[in-house]
Formats: sequence, structure tokens, C-alpha cells
Amino acid sequence: MSSLSGKAAVITGASSGIGAATARMLGEQGARVFLVARRADRLKNLSEEIGNGAAYLALDLGAENVAEQMLDAAMAELGNVDILVNNAGILRTSHFEKFDLAELQPMIALNYTALVSSSIIFARHMKEQGSGQIINLSSIGASVQAAQNGIYGGLKKAVEVFTECLRIELAGSGVRVGIVAPGTTSTEIFDDMKLKGETGWDEYIPAMVPEDIARAIVFMCQQTGHANAARLHIYADNEGF
Repeated sequence: MSSLSGKAAVITGASSGIGAATARMLGEQGARVFLVARRADRLKNLSEEIGNGAAYLALDLGAENVAEQMLDAAMAELGNVDILVNNAGILRTSHFEKFDLAELQPMIALNYTALVSSSIIFARHMKEQGSGQIINLSSIGASVQAAQNGIYGGLKKAVEVFTECLRIELAGSGVRVGIVAPGTTSTEIFDDMKLKGETGWDEYIPAMVPEDIARAIVFMCQQTGHANAARLHIYADNEGF
């Protein structure tokens, strides 16, 4: 029997890419999954594919005050929450001279504010129950200073600082906190760039597939005893950062 059998896991950004791959793998390991994203049709199809009591909530995580709604819905469907994977995010990037400032606040709201809010709300619940696992998706972009990466990389760096502090605050509580930082992974996150006629990063940087990252997330969830795999950087085997 898998160590995740019967665990209840909430995954954001679950309608595609890393989130969908993670939901499938957690389901294969016996976890009951609760899928959160905006696209209800995709969530419905994925929940039916996974089975084992999988449920979903169509929600715009960039809106205000949705963390409590997400926890309440997950509790109603699953009865408890053991794992939270904060995966939802968007990428908007360009040189500072061309960056559309109208895209700044939506990016902050989803990539940082939603993640922080969900982490805090779920951490309080998990601390009260005496156990849990929170995994926040960062990026190797948090450690790369390069043109056009300032906003996205800056937000991911902020995610890492917050997550490390949360891990320290929860030490000894039974709640594990970790960061998974993927290298370039071919997902829909680059669609906006491509629609603008730009070359997606996954078209010229060696790219992984979502399942590569999902395996790291599942590994982090499988730690037992006193072990906490608190930080995993996942690179393509020919990626030279």
C-alpha cells in the first residue's frame, strides 16, 4: 500500500500541465484529489479520469478571499486535507520598455497573493489537526537574473522567501513545507508568449515535461518520519544553469 493511500490532496492549477500531471500521480498513489482551476470542463474530465472520489472546484484564484472558500469546499468533499500543492501561475514577460503594466497586478494576485493566502489558511488548519504537507511551486527563474525575467523571477523569489519562513514557523508542528523549483517545462504557461508572436522559452531551452515535475512533488509528499524534503530543484539533464 502506498504511503499516500487515503490522503486528501488539494492541487491548484490542476486543469493542465504540472497540476494535472500531479493530480494523476497522486491519484495513482491512492490519494483522494481535489482539483482547483478556472476551467470547469477540464476539471470535470480529469476528475472522472482519476476516479477514487476525485472532486473539483472551478475558481479564479486571482480573485480576493478565495482561500477560505477553497478549504471549505475541499473539507466538504474530502472530509480533511493532508496535502496542498500550490501550482497555479501565469507568465507575462517582456523587456521593461514593452511590458504591459495592466498585466502586473493579475500576475501578482495569482503567482504570489493566492499562494500566500492559501498557504496560511491551510497551514492553520493543518497545524490544528497536527499534520499536513504544503508544497509551493517556485521556478529556477527565482535564481536567474536575466533580461525579461525581473517580474516573474522576482515573484518566485518572494514565494521562496515566504515558503522558507513558513517552514520554520511550522517546524515541530507535524506540518511539512517545501518548495519545488522546476527548470523549463513545456506547458501552457508559454502560450501567451507564443500568441504574441514571441518564441516560448520551451522552444529554445531544453524542456522537461509536466510528469518530470509531478514525480518530484509526489516524492516530497512521500517523506515520512522526521524527514522533510524542503527544497527540490528539477533541471533537464542537459540544462546548463
